[in-house]
Amino acid sequence: MIMKKKMTLTNKILLGLLLGFIVGLILKQIPSGYMKDTLILGGIFKVLGTGFTSAIKMMVVPLVFISLICGSASMGDVKKLGRIGGKTMAFYLSTTALAIIISLILGNVLKPGIGLDMSHMVSGDVAIGESKSIVEIILNIIPSNPIQSLANGEMLQVIFFAMLIGIAINVVGEKAEPLKVLFESANEVCMKMVNIIMLFAPYGVFALVADTFATVGTDAVFALLKYVAVVLIGLLIHVCVVYGGAFKLFTKQNIKPFLKKFTQVAAVTFSTASSNASVPVSLEIMEELGVGKSTRSFTIPMGATINMDGTAIMQGVAALFIAQIYGIDLGMNDMMTIVLTATLASIGTAGVPGVGMIMLSMVLQSVGLPLEGIGLIMGVERIIDMFRTTVNVMGDNVCTLVVANSEKDLNLEAYNSVLDKKVA
Repeated sequence: MIMKKKMTLTNKILLGLLLGFIVGLILKQIPSGYMKDTLILGGIFKVLGTGFTSAIKMMVVPLVFISLICGSASMGDVKKLGRIGGKTMAFYLSTTALAIIISLILGNVLKPGIGLDMSHMVSGDVAIGESKSIVEIILNIIPSNPIQSLANGEMLQVIFFAMLIGIAINVVGEKAEPLKVLFESANEVCMKMVNIIMLFAPYGVFALVADTFATVGTDAVFALLKYVAVVLIGLLIHVCVVYGGAFKLFTKQNIKPFLKKFTQVAAVTFSTASSNASVPVSLEIMEELGVGKSTRSFTIPMGATINMDGTAIMQGVAALFIAQIYGIDLGMNDMMTIVLTATLASIGTAGVPGVGMIMLSMVLQSVGLPLEGIGLIMGVERIIDMFRTTVNVMGDNVCTLVVANSEKDLNLEAYNSVLDKKVA
């Protein structure tokens, strides 16, 4: 008797994506009513989708907190933590700046807003969160009450406090060994909880994608087709040129093993549009690719908080799109202001769905563009959010491999053996 091949979790998630897309478009054609709006979208899909997302987010703060403590405590040499931190920050900020430059070049060449009068789509005021100054962002890194920061999910403050604890454990040495072992045990428990939650991923992904397309449909995408196309072209160029080039230049390795494993992360980011939600899965695939704990426990949580390359591309294109629609000319100084503002703003941005709109408001204000223009692109924001979040997280993973390779913390045998294994 021939045994049937068991479907992997990755394939189940991708199947959930496909079925969710199809079901969502079918539901879009069905008139509103109790069955569609209350029972299906507001009932079954909301329980499955929101429940899965909530379960993932439930693990983010404890996992980031504990894994960063373990990572910084196991450095051995505090100078090594400084090296890894410096390399990580340099990679994230430089790629973010390049992302914005790419988007501005594309926006000026392809001119997505020229010939489009979309002002009639603005209905009412656009609710945007209050943006912070650069000084406030820097000062906000240091928590006045770390317990409150943990409770509120203030990721930069959580990262700062966790790293300080890890460094202190490292410096104290033998006397702090019991505390180090405790956090390492807690880290193992957190990862096992994540594995359990991920068993429900195919159902959560199906519900999230189906709900998105049933609500938004294709009308919004077609209405702003040129804007969407320019953003996607920018994301593609950034992935192929910047990430692909950096990976090849700094690691000299075959990129196929990474791409094979990254499909697991992409399935989560594409459906949840949350960088934070990807942290547990990213940590898991980095371990499978042979990245040491001291590197991956630092770069992945840090990237989920400060690395927003995909979001930066959206901001650059959106700024030019809005300027072109309103007939406002942006000079070279304005372009430089956009680059600097968006790069620094990315440091204070939480990796959750929709937060890119808050960052965009800061960028628009910096060059005097009307905030009302954000209303023109909010209809397609959720769809673009899926793509740009996936690019954000790909940058986190590429940076992790680059830094690990430079620190001799990458097991090349484990990395290259991925091509010989089935994706779990």
